Amino acid sequence: MDLVHMLKEARRTVIFTGAGVSTLCGIPDFRGAEGLYKTLDGDRIFALDGFRADPTYYYEHARDFIYGLGDVAPGPVHRVCAALEEHGLVRGVVTQNIDMLHQRAGSRRVIELHGSPAQHVCPGCGVQESFAVVAPVVRAGGIPRCPDCAAVLKPAITFFGEMLPAGALETASAWAAEADLMLVLGSSLVVQPAASVPLLTVRAGGRLAVVNRDATPLDHLADWRGDDLGAFCDLVDRGLDPGSS
Repeated sequence: MDLVHMLKEARRTVIFTGAGVSTLCGIPDFRGAEGLYKTLDGDRIFALDGFRADPTYYYEHARDFIYGLGDVAPGPVHRVCAALEEHGLVRGVVTQNIDMLHQRAGSRRVIELHGSPAQHVCPGCGVQESFAVVAPVVRAGGIPRCPDCAAVLKPAITFFGEMLPAGALETASAWAAEADLMLVLGSSLVVQPAASVPLLTVRAGGRLAVVNRDATPLDHLADWRGDDLGAFCDLVDRGLDPGSS
């Protein structure tokens, strides 16, 4: 069965995305051959204890690849995910990414398993500031502080040693267990516990489709497998075009 037919036949499709969908926008992944971890110490940048001890390290080293995200446009996969939701073919998107591009592309139902820099929170009094407020400060070389108590703000990204956002994994797991099709896009499915989410669909009797450049641990369970996200976007575009044959 071809993928477009699977999408149109399914009634409860969930999309699960990883770093691969954003590399098409020029955003490097973290652990790939040319990923950020090749030039930056990501384990230190996103260490919760390290941030608490010296938050300037995070802001100095995340200045470009986090706080430059406002200059990055959503890519073809983000656009296709939003189109599938608009056509009523998917319930929503579960993403491992922290780049906010799904929302900017028009997806309305997005679960961000690893949090997001969309909000920055004061660890002292709980005041929140938006990415739009914080990003210019960081880009200028500054450190964002709480307007009320002057404590350094922390992005609502899940750091190492920190729990996933409240309810995110639980809601994503519920979506997956209820889905009759899980569409994995651009994820190696190795980072836990997020990578366990698509397996819940299979265990509940649903279908699995995977589009990823490299092999994943769930490939042997997939009803459809592709390795080219660009080709996937073309395939879906043709399938959604009422004028296509």
